[in-house]
Amino acid sequence: MGSELHFGPQAEDKWYAISRRNARSVQTTVGWIFWDPGAVARYEAWGLDGFLAGPIGYVASRGAPLAPAGAEALIASFGTISAAGIRLAFDLVKSPDAFRDFWSLRDEAVEEGLRSHAPGIVEPLCDTGPALWAVVERLPLLGRTLFGATLSMPRPESPLLSGWHAVNLLREWRGDTHWALVAAAGLTSSEASILHNEWLGYEDDWLSKSRGHTGDEIDAGWESLTRKGLAADRRALPEGLRLRQRIEDLTDERTVLPWQLLGEHAAHEFAERFEPPCELLLARVDETAGPQYQPASRQRAAG
Repeated sequence: MGSELHFGPQAEDKWYAISRRNARSVQTTVGWIFWDPGAVARYEAWGLDGFLAGPIGYVASRGAPLAPAGAEALIASFGTISAAGIRLAFDLVKSPDAFRDFWSLRDEAVEEGLRSHAPGIVEPLCDTGPALWAVVERLPLLGRTLFGATLSMPRPESPLLSGWHAVNLLREWRGDTHWALVAAAGLTSSEASILHNEWLGYEDDWLSKSRGHTGDEIDAGWESLTRKGLAADRRALPEGLRLRQRIEDLTDERTVLPWQLLGEHAAHEFAERFEPPCELLLARVDETAGPQYQPASRQRAAG
């Protein structure tokens, strides 16, 4: 592993590019499970209604480390996910121990699904897992609540699942960093979701609706963005799109540390080994959810 961190302009550009490139594979390695039928079937068997099994199972499995802190802690950590949906998860799942059930059910589906849908990722996860754990254990906790809670969970004995959890921790550390930047920009959950949707070029309010925002919440988001000079006539203005791009750029800049700790050679090797099987996992999302889901894994058109 690399032991020296470099911050000169040339090195900074290099690490920025690595951070941006590998963020996509990190997201994809983890995110496909959110809509996977193998996971949803397990949540249904636990007792969730079929329509709710996917979204509530997502909240319960990902949120299990923070569940003892209550719904408001998850709302604060989950960014643009519907607050009402998170509160419903607590109504239906009820106890922190039951949230842990969903964590375990999700893990079963992860191991089974990776072997079935992207077998080429099994060896890279097993090989890279120990080095990634050494990285995540050195990452700063300050301001990264969901990352810190997830880090406290027991480490799986399975080398495949252990490697996957290490990647998941990279994802949560980046996510906590991103939401801190969104908050620092003065954006609400609804505003952030609307700007993200516009920045991606998705159809009207698709992202907000997919994350459970109500019509009233979306309307309020547009109204406040308009007052701030970031939108007009339910379209983001150039100022709004520039703000969203700046948040993305800052996220990449502020998340170079894991790759510096891993080392340049290993960071490039991560990209080369993970990208091909991640394309299969993204195709799985296309099949199980749709081609707009998991937007952090999508290649955004220039412009």
